[in-house]
Amino acid sequence: MSEKIVGDYLEYIKNEKKLTENTLEAYIRDIMQFKEYLQENKITSFKETTKTTVITYLMSLQKKGKSTSTISRNLASIRCFFQFLLSKRIIDEDPTMNLKSPKCEKKIPSILTIDEVNLLLSQPNPKDFKGARDKAMLELLYATGLRVSEIISLNMDDVQLDASLLIVRENENYRVIPIGREALKALKYYITNYRANICNDKEPLFLNYSGKRLTRQGFWKIIKQYTKRANINKDITPQTLRHSFAVHLIENGADIRTVKEILGHSDISTTQIYSYMANNKELREIYNNSHPRA
Repeated sequence: MSEKIVGDYLEYIKNEKKLTENTLEAYIRDIMQFKEYLQENKITSFKETTKTTVITYLMSLQKKGKSTSTISRNLASIRCFFQFLLSKRIIDEDPTMNLKSPKCEKKIPSILTIDEVNLLLSQPNPKDFKGARDKAMLELLYATGLRVSEIISLNMDDVQLDASLLIVRENENYRVIPIGREALKALKYYITNYRANICNDKEPLFLNYSGKRLTRQGFWKIIKQYTKRANINKDITPQTLRHSFAVHLIENGADIRTVKEILGHSDISTTQIYSYMANNKELREIYNNSHPRA
């Protein structure tokens, strides 16, 4: 099984496919795991891979307790790989042809109430480096709805403090997001009082104690720490604040297309769940205020 073929494919998806960093990492991981599965089952050439091979592999993932969404993504990764092989005439037939992804149950995202958001954002004490940094990050996350990968990838020149704007870059694309008053205040305080003293490098905005870019894992730990401190009985992740940001915007009259642009969704159908959640809350409130036995 040619290492060069896999290497060529990885270069192809890095350079040609416009995938987010997280999706790119997932596709690479999926293909490497699938390659290991083929080797374990004595399949020495990609030409030997059949539709049955792919189905059996997906079933093995299911037996391991992988979620429907993970299995669907694996199929998408494998399909992309074999389409690449087909285009290079390395194989004569795509074994994933006509294979359908398992249907994913759409889960309603967990969100925080405005009171819970305020409680969480009040936890960091900005009297030292960590508190000031964490306060700025949490305020910015809720003010902009950024993905965790986007917030840790921010550089100093992505923040336009005078214009109250944030530039979010993704591959060759970018979007510009306004920064709210509280987030701007926290950012200015962090940058002026702590960020400049730790590192003169104009690259990473949010640093760890070593002056390096904060990692994804580090950010998750920060969220968990303040969730526990706030005594909020919910499983809060960076994505929870992103969901809360979107629903609260729509609840307060924001247009769904504007929310779509801010979140960086490619398809408005992805954003529509937030509109449903906002309207559903309004429906409950009308019912509770109107029904004589509500």
